[in-house]
Amino acid sequence: MTEIYPRYSVEEAQSAVLERIRVLEAEETPILDALGRVLAEDVYAEYDIPPHSNTAMDGYALRAEDTRGAAAGSPVMLRVVHNLAAGYVSDRAVSQGTAIRIMTGAPLPPGADAVVPFERTEADGDRVRVLEEQPVGANVRAAGEDVHGGDLVLVRGAELGPAEIGMLAALGRPVVRAHRRPRVGILATGDEVAAIDAPLRPGQIRNANSYSNAAQVLRYGGIPVPLGIARDSTEAIRDRLRGGLRENIDLLLTSGGVSVGDFDVVKKVLAEEAEMHFWQVRMRPGKPFAFGRIGDVPLLGLPGNPVSAMVSFELFGRPALHRLMGKRHVPHPTVRAVLLDSLDKRKGFRYFVRVRLERLGRGYAARLTGEQGSGILLSMVRADGLAVIPEEYEHYRAGGTVDVLLLDCNVLAGGNA
Repeated sequence: MTEIYPRYSVEEAQSAVLERIRVLEAEETPILDALGRVLAEDVYAEYDIPPHSNTAMDGYALRAEDTRGAAAGSPVMLRVVHNLAAGYVSDRAVSQGTAIRIMTGAPLPPGADAVVPFERTEADGDRVRVLEEQPVGANVRAAGEDVHGGDLVLVRGAELGPAEIGMLAALGRPVVRAHRRPRVGILATGDEVAAIDAPLRPGQIRNANSYSNAAQVLRYGGIPVPLGIARDSTEAIRDRLRGGLRENIDLLLTSGGVSVGDFDVVKKVLAEEAEMHFWQVRMRPGKPFAFGRIGDVPLLGLPGNPVSAMVSFELFGRPALHRLMGKRHVPHPTVRAVLLDSLDKRKGFRYFVRVRLERLGRGYAARLTGEQGSGILLSMVRADGLAVIPEEYEHYRAGGTVDVLLLDCNVLAGGNA
């Protein structure tokens, strides 16, 4: 079969995928289950937070004017009339010459307008020496300091992180409307593919792709739905595809069977069962990446080689999941790095080579993780990121600067880099 030069660039393929994917509907969900999801409603505060003025420190609630001139050498003596713990309201008021011992978070007692920390006092029986003058409002958190009743606090379309979950709890919202997580069917194809725990026959390999792709789906917020392995027959592939649709999936990933040199079984079935938009992209690894729709479900046809399948998912599956979840797609965090290895490549194709990052002065250096074959999964295991070698190069010499798409942002916080 004659190789067809791919029509789509990486950006054109990404656009073609995203244009045909819709945001999933919203559902009521407990707030902890909403972590990482996108809010589908505006959230307003029904009351002030905090609902009352309270102390930010353990200390004594008092009148600021009673501390005028207080210093270590000339303390002010006040009478302590009550102890107030957090979670309780004082039935005593602060009057001239008195103070109330108070714990962090407790409501400010009537008459008090400041709090002096314990460290600026000396206790003396039922009295306290104040060693430092306090201004009005010292160590006091005003009612509504965080949020006022009626405020728009969280906006529809916001991604819910730990702070947003905490705010929902503070607002008394145990349940919230959020776009649901996509269910992603994952199907491996090929007679050579064996289940993870099956005996290997001569010529077979383990089904690594389904697990690496499922892990990527989990990492980016989806729900993987394993669909097993389809053997190289029209009936087997068709049955698995139709079975996947019965699992109420929102996205279908297949791996294998879409390369030019592959047997035509997978392509034949996809051509019959799905509406295919393209079969190849001008990139390596991952050139034989296909995209279409089977029924109402978008289909990403990933290559069979494990590195190609993972890189294709990062470039196309990740943004597809973001779109389904209603997220604004954020490209991979990228750093500039000096590539310390030379590389030969095919002109006209964008290469994504696996690299490990090292500190180089105030910047980074990148080294290839070893052999870069699309079947060498260890090159991904060792990688911090994907160095992008543009299409126009045929020989990339060591010492040039490249963009590196980070696979693990922890490298910026220390880690290997």
